[in-house]
Amino acid sequence: MITQDTTRSPDLSATAAGPDRAGSGPAGRPPVSRRRKKNRAWDEVPRWHIYLPLGIYLIFTLVPFYWILLFALRPTGSTSLVPWPLTFDHFEKVWTDRSFATYFENSLITGVATLIMTTLVALAGGYALARFDFKVKRWFMLALLCSQFVPGALLLVPLFQIFADLSLINSLMSVIIAETVFQLPLSIILISGFIRNVPYSLEEAAWVDGCSRFTAFRVVVLPMLRPGLVAVGSFAFVHSWNHFLFALMFLNSQDKQTIPVGLNTLMGADSVDLGALAAGGVIAAVPVVIVFAFIQKWLVTGFSAGAVKG
Repeated sequence: MITQDTTRSPDLSATAAGPDRAGSGPAGRPPVSRRRKKNRAWDEVPRWHIYLPLGIYLIFTLVPFYWILLFALRPTGSTSLVPWPLTFDHFEKVWTDRSFATYFENSLITGVATLIMTTLVALAGGYALARFDFKVKRWFMLALLCSQFVPGALLLVPLFQIFADLSLINSLMSVIIAETVFQLPLSIILISGFIRNVPYSLEEAAWVDGCSRFTAFRVVVLPMLRPGLVAVGSFAFVHSWNHFLFALMFLNSQDKQTIPVGLNTLMGADSVDLGALAAGGVIAAVPVVIVFAFIQKWLVTGFSAGAVKG
């Protein structure tokens, strides 16, 4: 006759349900409820732990901008910490008397031309690296990466000799070509990463529908590369806008110089006109700020997409 052992049932149930109910987990591990409380404590970080470092970083970033605006907008000789009374004499001085209108136009032409040339050439090179296989592909990619370690000053002498032979010295085309050559390696690597993210099957489907390779690229691939093209183009424009070395070496006459070189002319050997220099700095910063304000969403999307497959 089988009988139920009523004396062991309470012990077994207590052993099975005991650790969870009592909050004591297996040996060496904290109980589940305690771990949840600990994770919740990490999730519920006091807000001042986040806002205090961000506030310090914001102050550290904005103080130089406020300082340059202060010098640009207050009268000469004033020691006030607020730009009052406001004056725009420094802007008028650098724009008309110091030829900043010409510098601004030259920088704009150089930046836009560098943007267009860099984007077009990088698009062709990036597509070749992403869609075709050839023997020296790995070594070519390695050469592009290693070229990023070459400083621009090392290229000055050979580029100057080449441009002198081509009669391009004191021409904006010399700066445009130099900036394009300097920007191309990184731009090709980024564009190739963007194109790898586009499924190859989409191009194959377009070929089946009768499109040529160029038409499939223009209709299918190119619209999907918009964030990447914005990222590469903006990077080329901003670098060309701010670059000082090539413009200083290849442009001799004042009517061909760009804004970074023009800012350098405001600093004399014995004295510096801080008001004019600050106004010139504000003029130089405005186009870059406007560009990043309009394209920041596409810029973040483009760089993050290019980082997936580089």
